[in-house]
Amino acid sequence: MKHIVVIIPAYNEESSVGKVISEVPDIVSEIIVVNNNSTDRTAEMAKKAGATVLFQPNAGYGNACLKGMEYISKEETKPDIVVFLDGDYSDYPSEMTKILKPILEDNIDFVVGARVKELRENGSMTFPQRFGNKLATKLMSLFFNSKFTDLGPFRAIKYEKLLALNMEDKTYGWTVEMQLKVLKKKCTYVEVPVKYKNRIGVSKVSGTVKGAIFAGIKILTWIFKYSFKK
Repeated sequence: MKHIVVIIPAYNEESSVGKVISEVPDIVSEIIVVNNNSTDRTAEMAKKAGATVLFQPNAGYGNACLKGMEYISKEETKPDIVVFLDGDYSDYPSEMTKILKPILEDNIDFVVGARVKELRENGSMTFPQRFGNKLATKLMSLFFNSKFTDLGPFRAIKYEKLLALNMEDKTYGWTVEMQLKVLKKKCTYVEVPVKYKNRIGVSKVSGTVKGAIFAGIKILTWIFKYSFKK
């Protein structure tokens, strides 16, 4: 039996985080919710739902993910696989078995849940999200011969491969940094089509002009940084 840990970054997700936790499959050993300096009852609701709750006062998606990884590194038993999942209930946690299958059965290193158009609920991805995804994945294809079509946050990776990536981005560039480093390290990877629905609450990234612009800049910065890096 594989030891699987889930990391859920969460900022003001009191209305959704409990639903997310309750639908995570039983094959998971531990669910870690990183409370990213929320001003609501996110931590309380996550704890009530049975998750391990960590506190990360420094804002940023990447900061929250790194906090979760720091916690894992100090545990006596290290996981075989780490899953990253958002706390806004836009993904279907029950589809985690689909995300994990290529790793468990085919020994793939990294899997991204691709939010394909046919499986997306109307309005679940904003225009900035769709445009940013398309531009980023096209550039990754051009520079790195990548087969990625999405920067979906629902993803799973072997723990040893995750450590080898030396992740560092503290904000919105986390997902694209991971995928670029997977390509550079020549890890095996696949995408699995997943359903995607309208999130509970307002997005902190695509829901604001400032967030969308900053996220776009971070994504493009990582791509061009790696395109010129030997």
